[in-house]
Amino acid sequence: MQTKETVLCIRRDRLPAEWMTRTAVVPMDLAAFLIHCTRAGYEFVLRTLAENNPEWQQIIPYVVLQTQNLNLTAVYNRQGSEKRLHDLWSLGIGGHINPQDRSDSGASFETTLISGMTRELDEELAHRPAVDQPVFCGIINETITEVGRVHLGAVFQIRTCSPETYVPGPELSRFQWSTTDNLGELNMELWSTLAICLLNKSG
Repeated sequence: MQTKETVLCIRRDRLPAEWMTRTAVVPMDLAAFLIHCTRAGYEFVLRTLAENNPEWQQIIPYVVLQTQNLNLTAVYNRQGSEKRLHDLWSLGIGGHINPQDRSDSGASFETTLISGMTRELDEELAHRPAVDQPVFCGIINETITEVGRVHLGAVFQIRTCSPETYVPGPELSRFQWSTTDNLGELNMELWSTLAICLLNKSG
């Protein structure tokens, strides 16, 4: 973790109470999410401070890859900079949003969010088909784990007809396509379990 890195955060007390429960799985469309976050206001906070203060919610785009028929879901083993998640399986590709994702000082929350999500996908996947576009599904949150209590997940789904064309970068350790019905057999991070619940609710 870079000591001077700043990350996009929203104050916890400015977000809807239903998002801040012990485990929150809230389907919604992108417009509703953007309205809530824009009204709440956001700022970039030193990551070293935000990681230890649940009064800040770090907004994390969390992109789940699935086949068009939903039979397969991409998973990988956590080995990145977040040591608290190491060796857990994850469905979510994404990460923190940084000032570089804001095109200018007047950029909207939507532009910054989508830019950050796109950058993360480009960094973590060596190749992905441009035709497969992420669709926003809702938010996930939990206060059970140290990581979860300071992050808010903005869940996107990519459904693809060509899973073989996705090439993982070095961050996605042991990347593979697993049978969706058997994901419960993996030792998954809690966010991934919540993301599956969200996708099931979203239909």
